[in-house]
Amino acid sequence: MAKTIAAISTPPGTGGIAVIRISGDDAVSIADKVFTGSVRLCDVKSHTVHYGYVHDGSGRKTDEVLVTVMRAPKTFTREDVVEISTHGGMTASRETLDAIILAGADIAEPGEFTKRAFLNGRIDLSQAEAVIDIINSTNTLAKNNALSQLEGTLSAEIKKIRGKLVQLASQMQVIIDYPDEDLEDVTTDDIHAICLDCLNDTKKLLSTADNGILLRDGIKTAIVGKPNVGKSSLLNLLSRTNRAIVTDIAGTTRDVIEEHVNLDGIPLILADTAGIHPTDDLVEKIGIEKSLQSIDDANLVIIVLDGSSVPDDDDMHIIKKTMHKSRIILINKTDILKGKYTEQIRSAANGSPVIEISALSGSGADELKNAIREIYNIGEISAQSGAVITNLRHKKALHKAQEALENAVGCISSGMPADIASIDINAAIEAFGEITGETVSDLIIDNIFHSFCVGK
Repeated sequence: MAKTIAAISTPPGTGGIAVIRISGDDAVSIADKVFTGSVRLCDVKSHTVHYGYVHDGSGRKTDEVLVTVMRAPKTFTREDVVEISTHGGMTASRETLDAIILAGADIAEPGEFTKRAFLNGRIDLSQAEAVIDIINSTNTLAKNNALSQLEGTLSAEIKKIRGKLVQLASQMQVIIDYPDEDLEDVTTDDIHAICLDCLNDTKKLLSTADNGILLRDGIKTAIVGKPNVGKSSLLNLLSRTNRAIVTDIAGTTRDVIEEHVNLDGIPLILADTAGIHPTDDLVEKIGIEKSLQSIDDANLVIIVLDGSSVPDDDDMHIIKKTMHKSRIILINKTDILKGKYTEQIRSAANGSPVIEISALSGSGADELKNAIREIYNIGEISAQSGAVITNLRHKKALHKAQEALENAVGCISSGMPADIASIDINAAIEAFGEITGETVSDLIIDNIFHSFCVGK
């Protein structure tokens, strides 16, 4: 029999309420030992709420509470679950948890409630990972994608593809094991068609991965340019703060300033960098080296140019250096001098978006947001009703499945025996199973759940 576990499921600190969760065969009886009310919890119906007090081992009242009793299997963990709502703050919840542990429960490990939901078959592994993605989501789009995954959208897609391959592998194995029997044959054309169909479905899922992962974790965005072109003003505009110091003195920013920004649903990790230009100042040189490293590390580069002066060699050097990156070129200070050098810059941009902006007044900010949306297909991902890959582990497993299916298709196309292709088909089945948890190792499962917070 699994131990009964308990933990505080709400964040520590001051708040209106705190919730202590208990799960396991003895959850109700343990709660009964610490609860005083008008009823015995062991006698109440499932999914009912009861008012009373919690007391410690000496009988002293610790808090006034509401207790919710939920009996298996219609609970998050598919075990008996009790949730005790205490007043918020560190003391009441901590004393209540201490009383529960003294009454016989064990402290839950990180993610142990969700792990039990997975082990007891309520959710698969990809749905379990969606729980932590919802908790950690920093924008509505990431939250909606995680919620869709929790509802089983990704699981359904994976199980559909994997199911076709399992059925195919079973038919092939029977023919391989009993070659002399008069069995309904699965032709090489059938094998080729099914593998190709599954391969195309896999590629479709993978096509969402790069942008999906970025929109979950945040788009690393380096703001670069010469000194005093308005990089720090742009950071302050986008973050709606005075995060960076803004002066008329060139070279104010000498280190990389990082800020997490939700730009109307677009998650950005903005890095305001030191101005890139030739200098003999040792401190500035170190800052410029960090700026260049930020360009290499960034998913997106925003180049800021001074629209009130003619582009010079330093500007063109930055444009040339970022040619290989996803980038947007901003012509700033258009409130001073609008549009004079825009066409010259556009001709050097090699197709990258060029936007006129005033970091002081905010004009052009909407055009910048739209350009980012277009680069990362945010509108398409928002409207997408199917699964979106937002997890690097899932992406790696899909790449393994894709490679195996490509090998299987290649085997059949080149006329090799079907039993050779079956090796790759089984490898693809295993790779898909890694996503849902059907073929994943205990070590990976433990690592996934240890990334959760205690109480979830």
